[in-house]
Amino acid sequence: MPESDLALLIRAAEAAAEVATGYAGEALNVRHKPADGSPVTDADLAVNAVLGEILRGARPDYGWLSEESADDPARLGAEHVFIVDPIDGTRSFIEGSESWAHSLAVARNGAITAAVVLLPKRGKLYEAAAGGGARLNGAPLRTSGVAVLERAHVLATKPALDPTHWRATPELTRSHRPSIAYRLGLVAEGRYDAMFTFRPSWEWDIAAGALLLSEAGARLTDRRGAPIRFNAARPLHEGLVAANPALHDDILRRLRQMP
Repeated sequence: MPESDLALLIRAAEAAAEVATGYAGEALNVRHKPADGSPVTDADLAVNAVLGEILRGARPDYGWLSEESADDPARLGAEHVFIVDPIDGTRSFIEGSESWAHSLAVARNGAITAAVVLLPKRGKLYEAAAGGGARLNGAPLRTSGVAVLERAHVLATKPALDPTHWRATPELTRSHRPSIAYRLGLVAEGRYDAMFTFRPSWEWDIAAGALLLSEAGARLTDRRGAPIRFNAARPLHEGLVAANPALHDDILRRLRQMP
């Protein structure tokens, strides 16, 4: 029986973890991308290479969108597309901490159909298939039921609470994790009630988490409440709001929508 897309993503993520963890204690050759100053290491590129070898080797007709690959416009004509972030949370990886992840997804005609977020150092494997539910290490995920922001424990950076974003700045409990994919997984599993960011967000950071959330009963949109369609010509979206439907609506009502 042919290997499913989800099984393929899991196999590729596990191979990526072996490569990434092999760089522990090694010189990472850190440099910064000219476009935005974000760091990239030899490990990011090595993981990208092994993911490309496994995923594209198994599905040569699928398009490819990766943070660490030059964008190929041919992906826009593909029915299926791999959307991957080889190491999400590179700064965490460089620092030697544990909150970095491999984020892998398959999109079909703009919708995510299979997703994996693997945190090797934390022993956490999030997985989801469209219509098949979301799981963490085999256990089903369900988002929280907190419905109002004042009662919520939210994953967000401090700038996200700047008054310029809100009709009235909410009182809430805030935490942060460096990997966006991990933040979305934590909301899907109900450990946190919501995640939001008002910075532009790349598809490779959010594609896998989007399916984890929807399969766990949560909603993910941009900051204006618009659904995210993946494999866009410019794969950059206008912020993120992720929470269960009631809390998601409450957050949107409180936001000051920018012209």
